[in-house]
Amino acid sequence: MTRSPATLLLARHGQTVWHAENRYAGVSDITLTDEGRRQARRLAEWAARSEVDAVWTSTVSRAIETARPACEALGLAPRREHELRECDFGEVEGRTLAEFAAEHPRRAQEYRADPVAHPFPGAEDPRAAAARGSSALRRIADAHPGQRVLVVAHNTLLRLVLCELLSIPLGSYRRVFPQLRNAAVSEVRIGEAGGALLSLNVPCAPDTPTAPAAPAVPGVSP
Repeated sequence: MTRSPATLLLARHGQTVWHAENRYAGVSDITLTDEGRRQARRLAEWAARSEVDAVWTSTVSRAIETARPACEALGLAPRREHELRECDFGEVEGRTLAEFAAEHPRRAQEYRADPVAHPFPGAEDPRAAAARGSSALRRIADAHPGQRVLVVAHNTLLRLVLCELLSIPLGSYRRVFPQLRNAAVSEVRIGEAGGALLSLNVPCAPDTPTAPAAPAVPGVSP
């Protein structure tokens, strides 16, 4: 019997204290700003009127904190998946791309050209991150056939996963998906036939602020 596809509502966590300077926050446990908490409340208001059946988050506190108001509004217990954690950015963790480029201009140029073939020194292999993240979303979809599931995770991980699910070359993730806005929702349907992108970066409220663009490449997030 064919299983009904699940609809996954992918949301990046709220704004953190590193957003103002566009610093890479991967494995670092960075807290939300007051604006990030407001974004989480707007996400909760959106979820309460959007027929959400379950909520999953990564195991990183900024994702958990973003999902908490939605869980309270929906009366649902959050479920956590470690494989949805953000990528480890290695030596660039906590730094900006401009700072890295000032010290290593050639390596920064290679990264901008293809961030998968030329990841940061000591960083997690983006191909491995895409594989673990997409596998996690497929498991979540399998657990919720025919349901709508809010998944709160991270900017780079989700962009890599979208490429993996949609058969887009991973090395193009920064160009094809320049930015997932904080607490905005991207809708993906995952079934036995694969994945389909239904919407991208839909704000939860008309006045939802966007995160600043990366200074090194206008309009492109880390």
